Amino acid sequence: MAKFQIDILGCGSATPSVRHNPSGQIINFRDRLMMVDCGEGSQLAMRRMGIGFNRLEHIFISHLHGDHCLGLPGLLSTMALHDKGGRIRLTLPQEGLDRMRDIISFFCPDSPFEIEYQGVGNEPCIVADDHAMTVEAFQLKHRVPCLGYIFRENPKPRHLRGDMIKFFGIPIADLHAVKQGADWTAPDGRVIANERLTTDPEPSVSYAYCSDTMFSPAVAEAVKGVDVIYHEATYDDSLAEQARRRGHSTAREAGKIARMAGAKRLIIGHYSNRYTSTELLLRQAREEFENVTAADEGMKIDLL
Repeated sequence: MAKFQIDILGCGSATPSVRHNPSGQIINFRDRLMMVDCGEGSQLAMRRMGIGFNRLEHIFISHLHGDHCLGLPGLLSTMALHDKGGRIRLTLPQEGLDRMRDIISFFCPDSPFEIEYQGVGNEPCIVADDHAMTVEAFQLKHRVPCLGYIFRENPKPRHLRGDMIKFFGIPIADLHAVKQGADWTAPDGRVIANERLTTDPEPSVSYAYCSDTMFSPAVAEAVKGVDVIYHEATYDDSLAEQARRRGHSTAREAGKIARMAGAKRLIIGHYSNRYTSTELLLRQAREEFENVTAADEGMKIDLL
């Protein structure tokens, strides 16, 4: 069965605490593993959740504030000690690429695997693309260059109608094109419309990661039409001015972004350490957008 799952490694902000780890998530797509942000404690969270380090293929870093990337040198060092082979890709803002390369080179001088670095500038762009998924990067609104990421499941092939395939005698060699939406031309020249041969596939699913960012209509526009949005909700309403000064959002503002973007579901996280419960943040987000989940360490969120 196909899988598109988000594993929450950490959903706190600024510093580790006894309640939350800093930011980190695993994207499990059809048993291929990608990581978004790698705060301190991410590899311990992976161990607790039974996630194998050596299965990681791609790590996406939003920005170079410590709570989003200080776990990365340690994670890569552990992977090197475990003799991971092959290659791992690392995507991050262009402004921090050389500095991160120097840090990782210092701690992993003889890595048994290749690290491929990818710097991203100011313009939205595709940073990963294969037959099954496309990953896009776009700018968030924070105090330093900061990237959001959209993970889009590519359109699925159409379902063949076995009765019609048999009726028209379509050879196996032609079925791939038919599943991709092509009409079929019979030996006598008749063109059989694809709609007669197939039915619609299941809708593709998309997921956006938006942290760190202050409230911005441009962010809502960038993630418009995305099914599930993870958006930071660092503060409650009473600290809205502090959120703006520090380049963060309130839970209510996260709800507004989800509503403006037409999302189906919102996941909030990146909580300030002042909160011992997410109840207040959850309530304020739901006053703007109904379908809200408060992230917590150890959560496995199925998107399909």
